[in-house]
Amino acid sequence: MITEFRQAVLPKEVRSLAAFDRKVFSAADVFPPSYWKQCEAWWMLIDRRKAGCCAFQRDTDFTEDLTFTDNPKSKGTLYIATTGLLPKYQGQGFGALLKAWEVAYARRHGFRRIVTNTRKKNVRMIELNRQFGFMIVRTTPRYYAEPTDATVVMELLLKKS
Repeated sequence: MITEFRQAVLPKEVRSLAAFDRKVFSAADVFPPSYWKQCEAWWMLIDRRKAGCCAFQRDTDFTEDLTFTDNPKSKGTLYIATTGLLPKYQGQGFGALLKAWEVAYARRHGFRRIVTNTRKKNVRMIELNRQFGFMIVRTTPRYYAEPTDATVVMELLLKKS
């Protein structure tokens, strides 16, 4: 199997990203097309097929669970807005490969911190993040709707090399 990562071409691939999002997440958790335009998105290709996707916001912290406004700028922080794999690729180690790539990306680009968030019920993602050294910063009740769930905010502090 050949695995590669390719940056999504925005705004050209917004529809493709939104369609992928709908295949991976529940309707309440998909990003509107306008949000994708604010991100740097990357495809994970397995044998040239789109199997996974992640999206970042550079120099951005995640605080919208506390303020319900746009996330503030934070130099040196990479916000991972989404990480997803199509269901047929889940449970085969590709999630760990995608997470390892995200961490390597942050290091390669000189970020000192990574922050992300997920539903509290998404135990697999929380455990995957923990395997890579992420720590829980806070849990905010009722952040998600349909179904109602808390968000778990996690961070990874990167050592300077």
